[in-house]
Amino acid sequence: MEDEAILCIEEVKESMQDAMKHLDKEFIKVRAGKASPSMLSGVKVEYYGTLTPIEQTSNINTPDARQIVIQPFDRTQINEIEKAILNSNLGFNPQNEGDMIRINVPPLTEERRLDLVRKAKAVAEDTKVGIRNARRNGNDEVKKLEKDGLPEDIGKKLMDEIQQLTDNYSNKVDTLFEEKEKDILTV
Repeated sequence: MEDEAILCIEEVKESMQDAMKHLDKEFIKVRAGKASPSMLSGVKVEYYGTLTPIEQTSNINTPDARQIVIQPFDRTQINEIEKAILNSNLGFNPQNEGDMIRINVPPLTEERRLDLVRKAKAVAEDTKVGIRNARRNGNDEVKKLEKDGLPEDIGKKLMDEIQQLTDNYSNKVDTLFEEKEKDILTV
């Protein structure tokens, strides 16, 4: 029983950590006005008949805070890379310069900044839902263990520990969101 209880806590912690990893990935995609190669993460290129992440097809650099330069490993694929960027709905207008693609990252308007804050808030809220789902699953597992003979006081202690984890991770989400919001709204 004790081993199953410890395993239950570990599963809850792992689920909450996965939710936090997802939050980090999503926050990277929400740009704050500065050009970054990570803005293109998630873009898939039709590369020799296979959908391939753009970072596996090209060198991606940011020579300054307003530009992203993409240099394909194979120049014959430059049109496919350009098409993938256009189809990604990131709002970028790539400029094909023959041997490389240049993206000028437009400065954010106040309206766009507020829209990005709303998007970040939605991502943070989704993460909190994931954390609460992990808590619910953990509590359900504890209740099942109690039915199978786990003493009630140990079950209560486990549920308290799960709630503590939930509170800690929810607070981390709030802190990360506040930092992202500040980053987005800073001109």
